[in-house]
Amino acid sequence: MSDKATEIANLLAPTVQALELELLGVEYLTAPGGATLRLYIDVPQSLLEKRGEVDIDDCERVSREVSAQLDVEDPISVNYTLEVSSPGLDRPLFTLQHYQRHQGESAKVTLKLASNGRRRLQGEILSVDEQRNEVTFGVDNAPFVVSFDNIDKARIIPDWAALGLAPSKPKGPAPKNADKATKKPSNQSAAKKPRAE
Repeated sequence: MSDKATEIANLLAPTVQALELELLGVEYLTAPGGATLRLYIDVPQSLLEKRGEVDIDDCERVSREVSAQLDVEDPISVNYTLEVSSPGLDRPLFTLQHYQRHQGESAKVTLKLASNGRRRLQGEILSVDEQRNEVTFGVDNAPFVVSFDNIDKARIIPDWAALGLAPSKPKGPAPKNADKATKKPSNQSAAKKPRAE
């Protein structure tokens, strides 16, 4: 997260927590004419079984409370749009704890500065070293160590097959001449002309 996003996350986290939710992270995106403040919220692991996933009502509650707080605290000096979202299946990763929680899953990562000639990588999260502030990914069948401070953005790559959402492959061999039309050509006209009498 950027410095501004971190500042806003620290400001809003207690408000979100008071609603029995967790503020996963914040994206602060600037553009000409304004900015977008995007909050990702989730249900804490300890409450997941009891209350289920984040829903639209949770997003609306957080939006109301956070809007009021932002109006009072005023940490953003430009016009901005507030968006409150669940993390989704391709959830973003903001902290080292997020990487630990999703160890063994695959992620798509963008780096701030190139490492070993790469700014983008995709691979399994193999391990997290909190003392060294590093995350190790399995990339091209080899470990790829990245400093956590050098990660710009990262998202989980959903395992669509495990979720039962992958497109099913046809079973058995492909039919012969599947690409050819099965209808035989005919020299007859499509419509018979009426006969003159």
